[in-house]
Amino acid sequence: MRDSYDHVCRYIAKESDSVLVSVGYHLAPEQKYPSQFHDCLTATVHFLKKAEDYGVDPARIIVSGDSVGGNFVASVCQALVSRADLVKPLAQILIYPGLQAIDFNLPSYQQNRAVPILYREHVICSALQYLNKDLSVLESVMQGCHVPSDIKTRFGKCINSENIPEEFKARGFKPSEAASFLDDVYEVVKQALETTFSPLMAEDAVLSQVPKACIITCEYDVLRDDGILYKKRLEDNGVPVTWCHIEDGFHGVINFFNGFLSFPSGKKGVDSIVTFIRSL
Repeated sequence: MRDSYDHVCRYIAKESDSVLVSVGYHLAPEQKYPSQFHDCLTATVHFLKKAEDYGVDPARIIVSGDSVGGNFVASVCQALVSRADLVKPLAQILIYPGLQAIDFNLPSYQQNRAVPILYREHVICSALQYLNKDLSVLESVMQGCHVPSDIKTRFGKCINSENIPEEFKARGFKPSEAASFLDDVYEVVKQALETTFSPLMAEDAVLSQVPKACIITCEYDVLRDDGILYKKRLEDNGVPVTWCHIEDGFHGVINFFNGFLSFPSGKKGVDSIVTFIRSL
């Protein structure tokens, strides 16, 4: 897995004149949630403490990741808010991140449910495997039967299709009917509603203290709206956000920025990362 990112990491490091550290966290199913989050947090804390040993200014560290790595970035930056003993990261870069497990019927989930390389069912299946849970609840989770009324009340306004700009609904979107809550399904997947799994559910008091962000989203990606919703939540809490939306991009596209199989949208993605880093 790390080898597949080597060319991306080398390009970003060279073009931005940065020291880049790639974290090899443990993978599921051998290691279950929240081991991966703790691996990333431990690595980040270590580097914040030892940055000068690598010739790096600890006040100029950026935390970055794509897909589930973007989830870890958000969770790690939120966790570091309470660490008064550490210098805070200068910025965070979230590349088509998955950030919530409340609503799998947002516009992007409906529009791109069967768009390679990441299908809607694959997202939920992977989440259940990450939690080491039975896949038999997949359909109920997709419908939203796992979300209790108190969580819907607390987060329904911010994790809601109404917060998605209308232009992102043009390809077709049908508001889903409210699903009946099933307590047995909730008991199976309730860990998915923790902020270390769904950082989009963090409290405003935490979000207002995270570092400035660069968020990259792709039009043809089920996770597009997670990034858009996090952008809004950060901005509502006074956090500066640089947003790059790749109109013809798909999930994983930055890995195809050069070589035999490449896409201009992938180059746009990696260059937007470089530009953001250079701007700091």
